[in-house]
Amino acid sequence: MIGIYLLIAVATLIYVYLKWTFSYWDRKGFRSAGSSIPFGVLEAVSKGKRSFGMAINDLYNSTKGPVVGMYLTLRPALLIRDAQLAHDVLVKDFTSFHDRGVYVDEENDPISAGLFSLEGASWKTMRTKLSPSFTSGKLKAMFETSDAVGDKLVAHLNSLLPAKGSKEVELKALMATYAVDIIASTIFGLDVDSFADPNNVFLGISKTINRNTFTDVVRGTTSFLYPGLEKLFVRLGWKQDAIEGMRELASQTIDLREKNNIVRKDLLQLLLQLRNQGEISTDDSVWTAENSKQGLKSMSKDLIAGQLFLFYAAGFETTASTASFTLFELSQNPEAMARAQEDVRSAIASHGGKLTYDAIQDMKYLEACVLETARKYPALPILNRICTQDYPVPDSKLVIRKGTPIVISLIGMHRDADNFPDPLSYQPERYLEESKSFNQAAYMPFGEGPRHCIGARMGKVNVKLALAKVLSNFNVDISPEKREIEFGPHGITLMAEGGVPVRISRKQ
Repeated sequence: MIGIYLLIAVATLIYVYLKWTFSYWDRKGFRSAGSSIPFGVLEAVSKGKRSFGMAINDLYNSTKGPVVGMYLTLRPALLIRDAQLAHDVLVKDFTSFHDRGVYVDEENDPISAGLFSLEGASWKTMRTKLSPSFTSGKLKAMFETSDAVGDKLVAHLNSLLPAKGSKEVELKALMATYAVDIIASTIFGLDVDSFADPNNVFLGISKTINRNTFTDVVRGTTSFLYPGLEKLFVRLGWKQDAIEGMRELASQTIDLREKNNIVRKDLLQLLLQLRNQGEISTDDSVWTAENSKQGLKSMSKDLIAGQLFLFYAAGFETTASTASFTLFELSQNPEAMARAQEDVRSAIASHGGKLTYDAIQDMKYLEACVLETARKYPALPILNRICTQDYPVPDSKLVIRKGTPIVISLIGMHRDADNFPDPLSYQPERYLEESKSFNQAAYMPFGEGPRHCIGARMGKVNVKLALAKVLSNFNVDISPEKREIEFGPHGITLMAEGGVPVRISRKQ
C-alpha cells in the first residue's frame, strides 16, 4: 500500500512539475506556442519527422508577432521573429546577449573551448587573437594550396564523365569530398586526396560529425540544451569519436611541426604562432612559429585542437552544402547560369587566363550567387544566444530574463515574403548594388555583430573556387526535372533528402 501511495505521489509531482514548466511563458506574459509535453517544439524531431532547424522554421511560419515563447523539451526558450529585433540582439544590444549558452569547460576540457562556445572575456580575448588569421593577405597566401585541391576536383570529374554526353552526378557527395580536402590542406597543411583515398582520416572524422546514432543525438542535445549535463558526461569519461579523432590528429601534427621546425601556410601554422609567440603576426608574409618565450606555451595542444575542430566541422559542411546548392540552383535557372559562366570566364581572362585569388575576388555575379544560396539554404538554419542580463523588449512591457535561451530562425526569416519578395525564387540580382530590394536586417547567413562567423571570407573563397573550377570546365544541366529541394529529418545543418543531383558534361 505504501508503494502505491509513493507511486501516486511521484506521478503527481511529475504532473505538477510539467504543468508548471510548460506554463512559464504564460506566467511571464508572453504569447507562446510549441508547448506539447514533454518535447515542446521538438516533438516532430523526437519522432524523426523534422530536423531541429526545420522544426523551429515550422514554428516561425505558424506564429505571428516579434517574439514567441516556446519549449525546447523542458527548457523555455524565446523565438525572435522580428528581423530588426533579431539584428539588434546580435549587434546593438550585444552586451545583453553576448554568449551562446552551449557547453564549454575551459579548465577541465580545453578542447571544448572553441571560439563558437567560449563566453564573455574568454571569447573576446580568443576572437581578438584569431582575427589576424583571416585577412585577405593570409587567404591569398593559402590560395595556391586551395587551387591544387580544385584541380583534383576537375580531374575527378573528368574521370567520371564520358567523352561525349552527360552523366548524373550527386553534388553533395562530390563537394563534401572537395571540402574535406580543401579544409585539410588550408587548416592542417596535409596533402589529403579524398577522391583517390575515400578511407583517409579526415573523411573518417567528417562521417562521425553528422551521424544520427542515439549516442550522437544525446550528446548533441545535451551540449546545446543542457550544458551542465554534458559537463557531467565529460567528467565521467564518455568520449566522442569525432572529438577524440581531432585531438589525436592535432597532437601528432603539432608535435611533428615543432620537432622539425616545419613551416606551412595554413591555419595550424598561425595557431602555432599564437602558441609559441603569444600572438598571430599581422605581417601577412610572416609564417614562422619559433618559440620566442623560452619554452612558455600560451595555448595547449587541446585548446588548438578545439579551434581546429570548430573550423573543420563548420567549414566542411558549409562549403559542401553551399557549393552543391549553388550549382543545383544555377542548373534550374539558365539565365543565371549563363551570367555566372560569363562572370567566371571574363574574370579569368582579365587575370592572364589564370584562376587566381584576385580573379576570384573579381567574380561579383558569382559572389551574388553564393549570397543568394546562403539566403535560401543557410548552412546553419538557426542562430542561438542566451540572455546575459535582463532585457526589456522594445515597444512592449515584456522583459526577457537573464538565462533565457534565444533562437533566431534564419531559414524562416530568409524565406519570409515580408523580408524577401518571391522568396523561393533564386535571384542573385538581389545583392547587386543597383537592385537591392529586401529587408537587409533579415539577411544574416554568417551571423551578425561581434560574433559573426570569423571564417566567412575564407568559406566564400573556397566555395567560389569550386564553382569557378566546375563552371569553367563543365556544363551543368538540370536533372531530372525542375524541383525544390526537400530537407531530411536529421542533422543540425540543412541536409538534402536524396542528395543534390545534376547532369554534368565536358565542355567541347
